Amino acid sequence: MIARDNIVLIGMPGVGKSTVGVILAKVLGYQFVDADLVIQRQEGKLLREIIEEVGTDGFIQVENRVNAGLKCSKTIIATGGSVIYGQEAMEHLKEIGTVVYLEVSFPTLEKRLSDIKGRGVVLKEGQTLYGLYEERTPLYEKYADVRVSEEGLSVEETVEQLVNKLQNGNNI
Repeated sequence: MIARDNIVLIGMPGVGKSTVGVILAKVLGYQFVDADLVIQRQEGKLLREIIEEVGTDGFIQVENRVNAGLKCSKTIIATGGSVIYGQEAMEHLKEIGTVVYLEVSFPTLEKRLSDIKGRGVVLKEGQTLYGLYEERTPLYEKYADVRVSEEGLSVEETVEQLVNKLQNGNNI
Protein backbone atom coordinates (compact mmCIF):
# COMPACT_ATOMS: atom_id res chain seq x y z
CA MET A 1 0.00 0.00 0.00
CA ILE A 2 1.46 3.33 -1.10
CA ALA A 3 0.93 6.23 1.29
CA ARG A 4 -0.90 9.10 -0.39
CA ASP A 5 0.60 11.72 1.92
CA ASN A 6 2.38 14.00 -0.55
CA ILE A 7 1.17 17.25 -2.09
CA VAL A 8 1.97 17.63 -5.79
CA LEU A 9 1.97 21.14 -7.29
CA ILE A 10 1.19 21.46 -11.01
CA GLY A 11 0.69 24.51 -13.21
CA MET A 12 2.28 26.66 -15.87
CA PRO A 13 5.90 27.80 -15.58
CA GLY A 14 6.02 31.02 -13.56
CA VAL A 15 3.03 30.32 -11.30
CA GLY A 16 5.35 29.83 -8.34
CA LYS A 17 5.23 26.06 -7.76
CA SER A 18 8.73 26.02 -6.27
CA THR A 19 8.30 29.22 -4.24
CA VAL A 20 4.89 28.19 -2.87
CA GLY A 21 6.16 24.64 -2.35
CA VAL A 22 9.09 25.64 -0.14
CA ILE A 23 6.89 27.82 2.09
CA LEU A 24 4.12 25.19 2.19
CA ALA A 25 6.68 22.55 3.24
CA LYS A 26 7.81 24.79 6.11
CA VAL A 27 4.22 25.48 7.21
CA LEU A 28 3.25 21.78 7.17
CA GLY A 29 6.59 20.37 8.33
CA TYR A 30 6.98 18.40 5.08
CA GLN A 31 10.04 17.79 2.90
CA PHE A 32 10.33 19.66 -0.41
CA VAL A 33 11.33 18.24 -3.79
CA ASP A 34 11.68 20.24 -7.00
CA ALA A 35 11.18 17.65 -9.76
CA ASP A 36 13.10 19.80 -12.29
CA LEU A 37 16.16 19.68 -10.02
CA VAL A 38 15.79 15.91 -9.67
CA ILE A 39 15.77 15.65 -13.49
CA GLN A 40 18.89 17.85 -13.74
CA ARG A 41 20.69 15.82 -11.07
CA GLN A 42 19.77 12.45 -12.60
CA GLU A 43 20.64 13.55 -16.15
CA GLY A 44 23.69 15.64 -15.22
CA LYS A 45 22.48 18.51 -17.41
CA LEU A 46 20.38 21.67 -17.23
CA LEU A 47 16.78 21.38 -18.48
CA ARG A 48 17.48 23.57 -21.50
CA GLU A 49 20.51 21.42 -22.36
CA ILE A 50 18.36 18.28 -22.26
CA ILE A 51 15.76 19.96 -24.51
CA GLU A 52 18.52 21.10 -26.93
CA GLU A 53 19.94 17.55 -27.09
CA VAL A 54 16.82 15.39 -27.29
CA GLY A 55 14.10 17.86 -28.34
CA THR A 56 10.82 18.55 -26.60
CA ASP A 57 9.44 15.02 -27.07
CA GLY A 58 12.64 13.49 -25.71
CA PHE A 59 12.56 15.82 -22.72
CA ILE A 60 8.94 14.88 -21.98
CA GLN A 61 10.01 11.20 -21.95
CA VAL A 62 12.82 11.98 -19.48
CA GLU A 63 10.47 14.06 -17.32
CA ASN A 64 7.84 11.30 -17.41
CA ARG A 65 10.35 8.64 -16.36
CA VAL A 66 11.85 10.70 -13.52
CA ASN A 67 8.49 11.80 -12.09
CA ALA A 68 7.01 8.29 -12.37
CA GLY A 69 9.92 7.07 -10.27
CA LEU A 70 9.67 9.59 -7.42
CA LYS A 71 9.48 7.89 -4.03
CA CYS A 72 8.72 10.14 -1.10
CA SER A 73 6.45 10.62 1.87
CA LYS A 74 5.12 13.79 3.52
CA THR A 75 6.71 15.81 0.74
CA ILE A 76 5.67 18.82 -1.29
CA ILE A 77 6.58 18.03 -4.92
CA ALA A 78 6.92 20.98 -7.29
CA THR A 79 6.70 19.57 -10.81
CA GLY A 80 7.79 21.04 -14.11
CA GLY A 81 5.01 22.65 -16.13
CA SER A 82 5.10 19.93 -18.78
CA VAL A 83 4.69 16.99 -16.36
CA ILE A 84 1.03 16.71 -17.42
CA TYR A 85 2.13 15.32 -20.80
CA GLY A 86 3.45 12.17 -19.09
CA GLN A 87 0.62 9.76 -18.35
CA GLU A 88 2.72 7.39 -16.21
CA ALA A 89 4.09 10.31 -14.20
CA MET A 90 0.64 11.77 -13.55
CA GLU A 91 -0.86 8.40 -12.60
CA HIS A 92 2.02 7.85 -10.17
CA LEU A 93 1.79 11.36 -8.70
CA LYS A 94 -1.99 11.03 -8.17
CA GLU A 95 -1.35 7.67 -6.50
CA ILE A 96 1.17 9.08 -4.01
CA GLY A 97 -0.39 12.46 -3.31
CA THR A 98 -2.98 15.17 -3.68
CA VAL A 99 -2.50 17.07 -6.95
CA VAL A 100 -2.90 20.84 -6.60
CA TYR A 101 -3.25 23.05 -9.67
CA LEU A 102 -1.90 26.57 -9.09
CA GLU A 103 -3.67 28.73 -11.65
CA VAL A 104 -3.25 32.29 -12.88
CA SER A 105 -4.77 34.18 -15.79
CA PHE A 106 -2.85 34.47 -19.03
CA PRO A 107 -2.10 38.22 -18.62
CA THR A 108 -0.61 37.55 -15.16
CA LEU A 109 1.44 34.66 -16.52
CA GLU A 110 2.72 36.78 -19.41
CA LYS A 111 3.97 39.44 -16.96
CA ARG A 112 5.81 36.82 -14.88
CA LEU A 113 7.55 35.05 -17.77
CA SER A 114 10.06 37.30 -19.44
CA ASP A 115 12.75 34.69 -20.24
CA ILE A 116 10.76 31.62 -21.27
CA LYS A 117 13.56 29.92 -23.24
CA GLY A 118 16.15 30.37 -20.48
CA ARG A 119 13.81 28.63 -18.05
CA GLY A 120 13.82 25.40 -20.04
CA VAL A 121 10.16 25.64 -20.97
CA VAL A 122 8.90 23.00 -23.39
CA LEU A 123 7.62 24.93 -26.43
CA LYS A 124 6.98 23.19 -29.73
CA GLU A 125 8.38 24.75 -32.90
CA GLY A 126 6.45 27.95 -33.60
CA GLN A 127 4.32 27.66 -30.45
CA THR A 128 3.50 30.84 -28.54
CA LEU A 129 3.12 31.16 -24.78
CA TYR A 130 -0.63 31.66 -25.30
CA GLY A 131 -0.82 28.50 -27.41
CA LEU A 132 0.98 26.60 -24.66
CA TYR A 133 -1.38 28.04 -22.02
CA GLU A 134 -4.43 27.00 -24.07
CA GLU A 135 -3.02 23.51 -24.65
CA ARG A 136 -2.06 22.81 -21.04
CA THR A 137 -4.94 24.35 -19.06
CA PRO A 138 -7.42 21.48 -19.75
CA LEU A 139 -4.74 18.94 -18.75
CA TYR A 140 -4.00 20.73 -15.46
CA GLU A 141 -7.75 20.83 -14.77
CA LYS A 142 -8.10 17.13 -15.64
CA TYR A 143 -5.46 15.96 -13.16
CA ALA A 144 -6.14 18.42 -10.31
CA ASP A 145 -7.65 17.21 -7.06
CA VAL A 146 -7.60 20.79 -5.75
CA ARG A 147 -7.44 24.10 -7.64
CA VAL A 148 -6.05 27.32 -6.18
CA SER A 149 -6.31 30.62 -8.03
CA GLU A 150 -3.35 32.88 -7.28
CA GLU A 151 -4.92 35.86 -9.01
CA GLY A 152 -4.12 38.98 -6.98
CA LEU A 153 -2.64 36.98 -4.08
CA SER A 154 0.81 37.21 -2.53
CA VAL A 155 2.80 34.00 -2.07
CA GLU A 156 1.81 33.93 1.62
CA GLU A 157 -1.89 34.38 0.75
CA THR A 158 -1.63 31.60 -1.84
CA VAL A 159 -0.10 29.26 0.76
CA GLU A 160 -2.82 30.20 3.27
CA GLN A 161 -5.59 29.52 0.73
CA LEU A 162 -3.95 26.22 -0.23
CA VAL A 163 -3.65 25.05 3.39
CA ASN A 164 -7.31 25.95 4.01
CA LYS A 165 -8.48 24.02 0.94
CA LEU A 166 -6.36 20.99 1.82
CA GLN A 167 -7.52 20.96 5.45
CA ASN A 168 -11.19 21.41 4.51
CA GLY A 169 -10.88 18.58 2.02
CA ASN A 170 -9.07 16.46 4.64
CA ASN A 171 -6.12 16.06 2.24
CA ILE A 172 -3.63 16.83 5.03
